Amino acid sequence: MFTSSETPIIAAVVLVAFGILGWGFYRARPFGKLGILAWLQSVVLMTPWLLFFGLFATGIYINIAGILLLVVTSAGVYIFLGRQLRQAGQDAILKQRATERLADAATANTNNPVVIAEVKLQPMTIPEEDLNTIKGIFGIDTFFATETIPYQEGAIFKGNLRGEPEEVHNRLMKSLQERLGDKYRLFLVENTDGKPVMIVLPSRTDPKPIQLPQKVFAVILLVATIATNLEAAGLLLNFDLFSNPGRFSEALPIGLGIFTILIAHEIGHWFLARKHQVKLSWPFFLPAVQIGSFGAITRFESLLPNRKALFDIALAGPAFGGIVSLIMLVTGLLLSHPGSLFQLPNKFFQGSILVGSLARVVLGSAVQEPFVNVHPLVIIGWLGLVITALNLMPAGQLDGGRIVQAIYGRKTAGRATVATLILLALVSLGNTLAMYWAIVIFFLQRDAERPSLNEVSEPDDARAALCLLALFLMIATLLPLTPALAGRLGIG
Repeated sequence: MFTSSETPIIAAVVLVAFGILGWGFYRARPFGKLGILAWLQSVVLMTPWLLFFGLFATGIYINIAGILLLVVTSAGVYIFLGRQLRQAGQDAILKQRATERLADAATANTNNPVVIAEVKLQPMTIPEEDLNTIKGIFGIDTFFATETIPYQEGAIFKGNLRGEPEEVHNRLMKSLQERLGDKYRLFLVENTDGKPVMIVLPSRTDPKPIQLPQKVFAVILLVATIATNLEAAGLLLNFDLFSNPGRFSEALPIGLGIFTILIAHEIGHWFLARKHQVKLSWPFFLPAVQIGSFGAITRFESLLPNRKALFDIALAGPAFGGIVSLIMLVTGLLLSHPGSLFQLPNKFFQGSILVGSLARVVLGSAVQEPFVNVHPLVIIGWLGLVITALNLMPAGQLDGGRIVQAIYGRKTAGRATVATLILLALVSLGNTLAMYWAIVIFFLQRDAERPSLNEVSEPDDARAALCLLALFLMIATLLPLTPALAGRLGIG
């Protein structure tokens, strides 16, 4: 049964959840079938979260198999609705194209030439010969340009997109490269009015590779991170390594375990970046004595081809690092026995829904003892999951922020960043780790990632489902259990 202190919290969560769903339905109705299908996808995304935490709040324990079943079922329904939404959207696009063709034909029959408006708010920096060549790549069957506007060092071309965005963009990029080589970059983005526009910028505006001083700084941060990994290991073993350097060998195994997870994270980014032919900078590791490291900042040194590439590269790091962490955690739980190196108070397992649930499944009633004997791999895996979850927070250029930007667009990603910073600011009132992380995000990572070459084509439904899973695991890792709930579930 609920305690008097928990009832208002649970009621507030339920009211907020249903309020969001109701507001979404109200906004979706004017868009007809397309709007309702999009709203249903939002419902499907929220349902596993509501079921999981709602049942948890009532004291009903769901094991890992049940959690996976919820996520897989939700992903399947989400993909099905996505197909229906695309089909309905294609029908609407076909009707729109037919209307446009009729309008073009009517214009042609008037024997009046089509006038392309060219508004020059500032001097055009692209040479006239190159500009005419660029205009020549557009056509009535790809992108029918109607207006040219100077923009930064290039130009914006407004008009009508005639075809599937990814196919059209690939054709136009190939044509531009054939005519002008590697001199210009072609971006397909949405204008402020929601319509697709083409932006051409010279290749000299591409991201620049890091210079020697930056590489030196990256090496310094790497050394500092190795030191903080070892220091964190020493603190876990109840001694200060910096004050007792002679005990280096004792801290080394745990320190190396934490660093292994960090390297696995970066290998994930590198592997998928190489697949998409995207260059990454050297990682700038962020040392942290509390948990060894906050992870690393990695910049893109080349333009991203599309939002799919942004998603894949951003998710690969947490996926690799998270899988290694989970393997270490579960292996450590399986190896735990009376007499293991660490004796943790049972309240330790209340600090994370995910870690507590796994410990309850593997260790059983042992988590109810005042002190629980665990293998060192449990500590390493737990720290790895925390580092992974922190990087999955939906803010700025964190992996989570990039994932949200890839799936939901820049506007939603910006709002998520603000919400995350506000949440961290509130949590930091009682948690110094949250304060440090909020400072790192605000000063180093709060800006959204620069647009990819094709910002219009959205990632597929499978990637959207993986985004759901990643955010779910992030929350399950960082969200603690209340003592009352943990007691009802037999954790602690």
